[in-house]
Amino acid sequence: MEESNILVEREGAVGVITLNRPKALNALSSALMNEFADALETFDADDEIRCVVLTGNDRAFAAGGDIKQMSDSTAADMVKRESPSPWKRVAKTRKPIVAAVGGYALGGGCELALTCDMIVASEEARFGQPEIDLGIIPGAGGTQRLTHAIGKARAMELVLTGRRIGAKEAFEIGMVTKVAPPDSYLEEAKELARTVASKAPLAAQLAKDAVLKAYEGSLEAGLDYERRNFLVLFSTEDKEEGMAAFKEKRDPDFKGR
Repeated sequence: MEESNILVEREGAVGVITLNRPKALNALSSALMNEFADALETFDADDEIRCVVLTGNDRAFAAGGDIKQMSDSTAADMVKRESPSPWKRVAKTRKPIVAAVGGYALGGGCELALTCDMIVASEEARFGQPEIDLGIIPGAGGTQRLTHAIGKARAMELVLTGRRIGAKEAFEIGMVTKVAPPDSYLEEAKELARTVASKAPLAAQLAKDAVLKAYEGSLEAGLDYERRNFLVLFSTEDKEEGMAAFKEKRDPDFKGR
């Protein structure tokens, strides 16, 4: 039986998805991306899951797109293969996603990490957008999310040179949330996910939604969107519970309602 391209686990309120093509350094084939999007949508629809961790292995989070698959593809082939696009399905996920990056996160792997909401990187992680060396450019958000994360000048240099950067530099330029030792980065990512999962789930989802809106329009539009989500939460049971728990000096028991 053919081995699955991903592994899926549940750890309490945290869903864990592991990319599972170790011999190919977790290259992002269309099959893997569709399986990942399927698993993510399943977690997104599960009220018991409040945060998701995405990881690979210590050698590679994902070393890029599947070059063997892409090398013989025409533009028409690529369009057909990604209809509907698994990348768009991933981007529509409502629940927060933490990437736990060990080893290579290059090309599509870097873009996949950037699609997540937070990145915990091993000290040995390496990031980059080397598509320029293949005669192409990033095509899954690398020119966009990377620019939003680290600014035009730095993004332009990485995209135009294909230079790889280490976890420390990635953290210093605002690309990575946290850097951890190689033997603990995955556990630290899970601990971050558990912390997020302990919060009011509807508030976490709308907070993520509002933060992402900052990428898409003007400050004024983003502020209006943030305020709308803020006000919507005042109709939830979790808001009543969270404020009651604060006044009563106890831990809240959020239900996602």
